Amino acid sequence: MTKQNTPNRRTRNSVSDSRASGSEQADPIDAALLKVMGEGGALNHDRVAEVAGVSRRTVYRRYEDQAALRARIWTLLTSTGVMPDNLDTLLDYGLRDHFRTFDANADATMMTMSSVEGRTMRNERKAERVDAYTDMFSDAVKDLAPADATEAIAIMQLVCSGFAWREMRDQWDLDADRMARAAVWALNAMLADLKARGETPLDQPPE
Repeated sequence: MTKQNTPNRRTRNSVSDSRASGSEQADPIDAALLKVMGEGGALNHDRVAEVAGVSRRTVYRRYEDQAALRARIWTLLTSTGVMPDNLDTLLDYGLRDHFRTFDANADATMMTMSSVEGRTMRNERKAERVDAYTDMFSDAVKDLAPADATEAIAIMQLVCSGFAWREMRDQWDLDADRMARAAVWALNAMLADLKARGETPLDQPPE
């Protein structure tokens, strides 16, 4: 049984329309953040101000340090601006919206997956990410031993990640909708397996 959390619920056809279409990027500082991230160079207030055509002070007023810059980029690259919290929504349209947002900001997303700055940004969200996915998949893994439950959640989270998006884009030339179709199929297959196996360890077939 999937979790029925209600926060952050969106309409079925809502790709974070503003994010995927680029209107969320109309703000010059937001646009500059994504451009600088996509370039793969140093992420700092001076460079963001230069690209945005605003003063360094203006950038600092909004984002007090580099961690704040990275936090805003993460939000811009996330279809809802938060970690997923509802499995039904994720499987229905959440992954599709997620991958469409990545497609719309491909350069910045690629650098998020491959640069030192991107790794720092991802790791700053580690605890939040682990908590969100652990909660979302808790019903599916409730019968497993703790170590097996962690492994199952880890692989399901990977299917939802920018790393999965990057490989499907680079190696298989898939667009966001095809990625989502494949990812939802994989998640449903794993969820069905978990339901069938109960307490059976992951390295053994379901009884």
